[in-house]
Amino acid sequence: MATESRPPLPPFTLETAQKKVKAAQDAWNTRNPEIVQFAYTPDSIWRNRSDFLQGRPAIVEWLGKKWAKENGYRLRKELFAFADNKIAVQFWYEWYDEAGQWWRTYGLEDWTFAENGLMRKRQMSGNDVKISDDDRWFKDGVDVNTVDISEKHW
Repeated sequence: MATESRPPLPPFTLETAQKKVKAAQDAWNTRNPEIVQFAYTPDSIWRNRSDFLQGRPAIVEWLGKKWAKENGYRLRKELFAFADNKIAVQFWYEWYDEAGQWWRTYGLEDWTFAENGLMRKRQMSGNDVKISDDDRWFKDGVDVNTVDISEKHW
């Protein structure tokens, strides 16, 4: 749809870039690919670790597989840098696998936006680290935005 848009729109300011990051965090924390896909252009291109994909149908399929594997997924994103129509994000998310092992994924994302505010390119690099239940930051009932990431020992 040509009239489709997703404010805030580029060029970004500090305030609008931070809003864009938290809107993405909130959408991903729904774990609903049908909702998440509409933040991206219909032909959006992605690199997620070693996976390359293009278009909303591929995004929906990929996210469905991701969240079928990553149980208890809880994500925190923070603005790292921005300029014009680009945003860089650092993120942390926790999840457990089919055996009940908890993991924390650390990473960075590079986003490029179309004029209508939809993301047209997303690149993600991340690493998974085994953690114990006691080491979790984003336990049930904890608002991920209240966790003081700067004080955490990595």
